[in-house]
Amino acid sequence: MHDRKATKRLAAAHAVEAFAIDAPDLPPAIDKAALRSGGYPYDKRMKRKPYAKTLRSLQIELLKLQDWVQNEGQRLVILFEGRDAAGKGGTIARLTQHLNPRVAHIAALPKPTPHEEGEWYFQRYVPHLPAKGEITIFDRSWYNRAVVEPVFGFATEAQADAFLDRAPEFENMLARDGVSIVKIFLHIGREMQMKRLHARHHDPLKRWKLSELDYQAIDKWASFSAHIERMLARTDHAEAPWTVVRANDKRRTRIEVIRHVLDVMPYADKDTKIVGDVDRSIVLSASGFLGDGGEEE
Repeated sequence: MHDRKATKRLAAAHAVEAFAIDAPDLPPAIDKAALRSGGYPYDKRMKRKPYAKTLRSLQIELLKLQDWVQNEGQRLVILFEGRDAAGKGGTIARLTQHLNPRVAHIAALPKPTPHEEGEWYFQRYVPHLPAKGEITIFDRSWYNRAVVEPVFGFATEAQADAFLDRAPEFENMLARDGVSIVKIFLHIGREMQMKRLHARHHDPLKRWKLSELDYQAIDKWASFSAHIERMLARTDHAEAPWTVVRANDKRRTRIEVIRHVLDVMPYADKDTKIVGDVDRSIVLSASGFLGDGGEEE
């Protein structure tokens, strides 16, 4: 058994080395290894019918959360970061699917303008923060400075290091002013990332999701890993802890992200039976994720 597992891992490693996104077919070894890559604990995807049933129930609970935010004048930030192709967009779409867009806003900022580059780093995010009775969902956030920017040379390591000191201060300031912050990082294994990027590249309806940086990121796995682990270790704090979701199965990811948000928010009339128990095999604290091997394959 051990020899067979070692052989499979070696075959997958060789396939990764030979991966070419332009090739019409994904190497079978990558396809076979994708779901379990990165330490994912399930060998089968969640089935469609239980997924749809559970999603509907949780989305009804999300409407209760929305009503509580409105009625109590709460301010909620839900912040998404993650590997390229980890499923942030799809997860956010299910999270907000039935929410009132006047209450729940999605902030997906483009690259900064030259003027914004000369501002205080956090300044361009401030206008998107929620007022009383609002929810803001950040599809990527100020944490670009911790990972994407230094990996691609848009920020120096010194700038990134200074940011890691400032981010908890910024978030503590928001928390003291009454803003609740839920930070979620979606993690996928390397083979799963390759599988999803390959599928996007060859689907004319999805290729728009890929930028030049996404293509470059394929060969920067190790650098991303090091910066992600540093970010999680340095910016996980009591007022805004990180939650890492192993996201190789999109259906489980969407269910568990929504469940986590509902679990941590003290909204009125919460039905704990419907919310259910968070799946701790794929939903981890930052320390739990890093202690479990982090981004290592």
